[in-house]
Amino acid sequence: MTLRYVALGDSYTIGISVERDETWPSRMAATLGPGPDGSPLLELVANLAANGRTSGDVRRDQLPRLAGHKPGFVSLLIGVNDVVQGVAAGHYRENVAAILDDLLARLPASRLLVVTTPDYTLTPAGARFGDPATQRAGIVEVNAVTIELAIARGIAIVDIFDLSERVATDPTLVAGDGLHPSGRQYDLWVDRIRPVVLRALGGG
Repeated sequence: MTLRYVALGDSYTIGISVERDETWPSRMAATLGPGPDGSPLLELVANLAANGRTSGDVRRDQLPRLAGHKPGFVSLLIGVNDVVQGVAAGHYRENVAAILDDLLARLPASRLLVVTTPDYTLTPAGARFGDPATQRAGIVEVNAVTIELAIARGIAIVDIFDLSERVATDPTLVAGDGLHPSGRQYDLWVDRIRPVVLRALGGG
């Protein structure tokens, strides 16, 4: 049976500056392979992510749209815009906890995936969004909160922060806008995400 997959988040999930089939949710769903009955494990039916969105935006605008898509699997990647817009760490924690609890009311933990936020400060355009050291520290902080909240709820989380750091020595991992991941970087993410999702789906 194919699960209907809906992705939530920001520009890293909607895939600014790459083709739709190069985004990590599209690649992940397409490369999981068939299930025991021969049908695809996941079908990406909606990517509700949008550029510039914060955890509060996901909570307020994206969660209410979930029901209409009848998801059987949901992913969440959020946090960078909370850092850029100066959202207080306490508010970020409150929002992510509420998002995850809402998702758990809809689906079992094995049907949920959380991905950490990459480090954009090493990209050519990264310095446009504030002092790189300060912004990087903020990303590390929101990722720590996200990881803590997901683990406490038994939700699979994949940390791709270190993969994003490779842009410092490999410019092909940055999209044409000089800021967002390229399709090649998203491929690295998917290589790490895929086995986690396969284990989760295999676990029922």
